Amino acid sequence: MFLYKSNILFKTYYPKFIWDLPAIKPTIYLTFDDGPIPEITDFVLEQLEFNEAKATFFCIGENIQENRAVFEKIVANGHSVGNHTMNHLNGWSTDNQLYINDFNECQLIIPEVNLFRPPYGKIKKKQSEIVLKTHQIIMWDIVSGDFLSDLNAENALKFCIKHTRSGTIIVFHDSIKAFKNMSYILPRYIEHFKERGFVFESINLLK
Repeated sequence: MFLYKSNILFKTYYPKFIWDLPAIKPTIYLTFDDGPIPEITDFVLEQLEFNEAKATFFCIGENIQENRAVFEKIVANGHSVGNHTMNHLNGWSTDNQLYINDFNECQLIIPEVNLFRPPYGKIKKKQSEIVLKTHQIIMWDIVSGDFLSDLNAENALKFCIKHTRSGTIIVFHDSIKAFKNMSYILPRYIEHFKERGFVFESINLLK
């Protein structure tokens, strides 16, 4: 089972990446990777609206092009968006220039965005040095594991609840393969922390 909480070693090794955020009041930062996807992203937006929650969507450029109306709905609903490359490239196995070209291609679609999340969380040092000149790299405190076909969603929910604290950045996916698990975990996760006085905010960092 892939359930993951970032440890201090990663945070120390990559100090310029953002792994969690300080919060004055109990706050959770919901993030969604790999959309926008019709119906699936719409489901997420409905859950967020129902719970008066804001989130941050790290979007793949190709999906933005194919599903522009869904992307515009994310923005219209007051959520933040971030660059997730044009083609969901793995930085560790991609030539540096090709990776940056892909990052830039996505950026042309969303020029006002200054948030970036590397797909799979994998990015080489040289790649990150270039991205950090214009963007803040947003990582995570918890990965829900919702994209795994063999995930026990109930256990994943318990894991996410156990390791969440104020300032946590948690990763979900608004993708086809994650939908079954995400649609189980997300509403229950929000409900649990909403009942305990937490708020859900989007990531809006100033340069």
